[in-house]
Amino acid sequence: MNIDKKTQKYDRQLRLWQASGQAALENSKVCLINGTATGCEILKDLVLPGIGSFTVVDKKEVDGADAGISFFLDEDRIGTNRAQAVTELLQELNEDVRGFYLAEDPISLIENRLDYFCQFTIVIATDIPEKPLLKLSEALWNANIPLFIVRTTGFIGYFRIVHPEHTVVETHPDSIMDLRLDVPFPALEQYAKTFDFDSMDNMDHGHIPYVVILLKYLDQWKKDHDGKLPCTSAEKKQFKQIIESGRRNVDEENFAEALANAWRAFTATKVPHQVQEIFNDPACETLTANSSSFWILARAIRDFVANEGQGLLPLAGSVPDMKADTSTYVSLQTIYRQKAKAEIAIVRSHVNKILNSIGRTSDFIHDDEIDSFCKHAAFIQVIRYRSLKEEYISDPKKAEIDRWLQDPQDNIVHYVLIRAIDKFYEANNRYPDAATFFIEEDPEEATEESKSEFELLKTYVNILLSEWQITNIPDHLDDYIHEICRAGGSELPNMASLLGGLVSQEVIKLITRQYIPLNNTSIFDGI
Repeated sequence: MNIDKKTQKYDRQLRLWQASGQAALENSKVCLINGTATGCEILKDLVLPGIGSFTVVDKKEVDGADAGISFFLDEDRIGTNRAQAVTELLQELNEDVRGFYLAEDPISLIENRLDYFCQFTIVIATDIPEKPLLKLSEALWNANIPLFIVRTTGFIGYFRIVHPEHTVVETHPDSIMDLRLDVPFPALEQYAKTFDFDSMDNMDHGHIPYVVILLKYLDQWKKDHDGKLPCTSAEKKQFKQIIESGRRNVDEENFAEALANAWRAFTATKVPHQVQEIFNDPACETLTANSSSFWILARAIRDFVANEGQGLLPLAGSVPDMKADTSTYVSLQTIYRQKAKAEIAIVRSHVNKILNSIGRTSDFIHDDEIDSFCKHAAFIQVIRYRSLKEEYISDPKKAEIDRWLQDPQDNIVHYVLIRAIDKFYEANNRYPDAATFFIEEDPEEATEESKSEFELLKTYVNILLSEWQITNIPDHLDDYIHEICRAGGSELPNMASLLGGLVSQEVIKLITRQYIPLNNTSIFDGI
């Protein structure tokens, strides 16, 4: 077997997101604002799996602190441009990835050349003050480009995803099995009736697929119960007893499988709630030439469900492994696959009608995309994030923050302090001075400088809480203010590495449009 070098190189991750996900990665362009230790760790975990290219925007020169914290910088790089230094070293990790840098001040770039950032697939911002961050966020929001906001301060890690809408087809559930036991289609019913259990010898009886076993006894149950499925605990127990009564000996694994999967017979096949919500979404109802393929396919599936599907989604066509002889299993598998293929063809016709109605050509959506959507239709997801402007200005969720803040174990306190140090930085052009807190193990031994720094940050915390109309300030807040002052806006290598893994995982989910990403904000308390 000849396996190309790329398949060998990326073998493990191809098992996770397949060739389609890898192609999306290789076509992506990622921008990192500021080559901080955390930013470099994020890029490291994106360069290794093979993103197309990355660009680091950073005017800062490498200093001793950078060399001491970042794995990608050393003493030899002190005095050089940080963007150039980290780009050169990150490129060594993967020869397939192109690396670029821009030695300009990111804040100045945001103020004067905001459209520069609209060329990227995803933008990751580290250590950007609040005002330029809001401006950048709004521009990327309007351009439909995801923004990741990342911050580490001491042992506290924070990141936030800002994106109008993210749609996922391949969410990778544990199983996409859809056996239609309660509503078998004609070909499946006919196949099940070809099995005469009583006339079979023990060998053949022990190889009846459990799907057929369940269909036989469920059909028998419905005839005796006015077409109804087993509903109550007693009925479900009785149904299992009926299956058990057909078992000739305890060694029949197929009957054991039928008993283990009996719950599938109890479960009515229907459109899941989250999918029905997608069908009812205005984006699915009103399609235009600018509608994404996701919404066009969702509408085509909705039309199928309302017509040919008779209230059901297209059949996934997957059959699980089970105890059966080869010919019997292949026959069963073929029946499901043929049914799924026929329904995909019907959905394709709906897609073509929709494309024609909105002025798009039929090749706008390829057959493999339709196949995938039909197969995963029961698990599709739409995630809509809040804009940063909404969070910071128009609707900061004051009541929720007030309630969460009263719990000393809730991580919302770190969110409040991260927002407060942004105000601190905006007013003083620096973060709280960690140097004044190194000796403060005993509060009574605190220096005047450390007390002053604490009081100054507390002032901005109070200003923020006042803006949110939060008057019930908990006593435990002071301890966290001390800790943030002690950290002084510094990064720690272990926290940078941890956030690198967390953030890069979410970036990959958004780029590949596979798996369900984080919705909104994550805060990690390393203490």
